[in-house]
Amino acid sequence: MHLDVIDLRQFYYRTRLGRIAQKSIRDQVVRIWPEAKGQTVAGFGFAVPLLRPYLADARRVIGLMPSEQGVMPWPQGLDNLSVLTDEERWPLPTGFVDKLVCLHGLETSENPSAVLNEAARVLGPGGRALFIVPNRAGLWARRDGTPFGFGRPYSLGQLETQLKRHDFVPEGHSAALFALPTHKRFWLRSAEMMETAGRKLSSYYAGGVILVEASKQVYAPTKPGLAERVRRPLRVLEGTPQPVGMDHIARSRAE
Repeated sequence: MHLDVIDLRQFYYRTRLGRIAQKSIRDQVVRIWPEAKGQTVAGFGFAVPLLRPYLADARRVIGLMPSEQGVMPWPQGLDNLSVLTDEERWPLPTGFVDKLVCLHGLETSENPSAVLNEAARVLGPGGRALFIVPNRAGLWARRDGTPFGFGRPYSLGQLETQLKRHDFVPEGHSAALFALPTHKRFWLRSAEMMETAGRKLSSYYAGGVILVEASKQVYAPTKPGLAERVRRPLRVLEGTPQPVGMDHIARSRAE
């Protein structure tokens, strides 16, 4: 079940805990992808808070928001770049995207396989996708007071297995949200320190979300071609004398 766009906007832009979560995840995204100059960057679900760093240099930035969630204008104060879409049929050409970010789009979907099929379709050659999901072992997935407490949380192995089934190749993983999912002031003030310590101590076990970067697997063509011709080579030398080896010459002289 997708969350409502109004609730997501309220959490990420109107609460201190949401702004902490936004910064924590975005810092990891920028660490993995420092720039996207001249590239097409798309986000599916509610990924727009993570796309702002690419607005200046990317060729284009697109926010895809599923119809079950709803859509909001984004970015604020600029021309709108967000669009309402069917989660099983994205309004993008095949191979159009260079970088794709998925946040609150996979774990809340009624048909995650269709989402991954569309993600693989729109991703171009050499493109990369970043899937961000609640960590099954983390504290954030156990609290329904944040968007990460809804839908199906994943372990790293579960997410990588699902990606491989849809022709993705996991290239690396990391984590974010090491702060506690609480609105209490003491823990909010300690959030930055906990994020810094968490990234040093754990690659994914303690984090509230898992980030997996993946590329699209490209299969070699299987049509008849070179292999067929090699099995039946052209016999352009038929009828010409065959070369004589040195052992044959030696035997002739001995006789």
